[in-house]
Amino acid sequence: MPARSRHPLRPAVFLDKDGPLLENVPYNVDPKAMRFAPGAAEALTLFGRTRLRLIVVSNQRGVALGHFPRAALLRVETHLRHMFASCGAVLDAAYWCPHDPQGSVAPYACRCDCHKPEPGLLLRASSEYRIDLERSWMVGDILDDVEAGNRAGCRSILADCGNETEWHSAPERQPFAIVRNLHEAAHIIVERHARETGNARNRQPAAQP
Repeated sequence: MPARSRHPLRPAVFLDKDGPLLENVPYNVDPKAMRFAPGAAEALTLFGRTRLRLIVVSNQRGVALGHFPRAALLRVETHLRHMFASCGAVLDAAYWCPHDPQGSVAPYACRCDCHKPEPGLLLRASSEYRIDLERSWMVGDILDDVEAGNRAGCRSILADCGNETEWHSAPERQPFAIVRNLHEAAHIIVERHARETGNARNRQPAAQP
């Protein structure tokens, strides 16, 4: 039996990069231009006080379109880790979808199962980090993020910061809550996580004398 299989499942917060977490600058892979969106730093401070895993899941079609190489995302992830640490939080992982069927860069100019609203990024993270998806959350700024989270089995929160323009509604695109920013989402998530963790402890049998 692999060693990691002995560890219990843990819930996670999946975060979209541009919008709820960072200021939405198109095709931004320059660490010098990466700045927290309003409320994001405060949210990470709250998350840092919990045992929730923090995982970024982001569509990065700029790779397929030739705006930047995939290697640039390694620098983005490294800088995100520093930004999280400055708030007392840990970035467990970052998962990127570099694909787009309208792209021109092989092998990324294709359809895939990881471009949100597809749930592939979340499912891959769940497998590799033993995530309890039913107790996890997805926070994004458009309904494609909400749909990806719902399809993966998470609860999804829409941080409505003005980036959603289509508002195509369907049952799988209904958010658990709509908030103004990541800080408001964090309050909901941390409060619910504390309640669920307390309930789980109360259900455990008492130790035998």
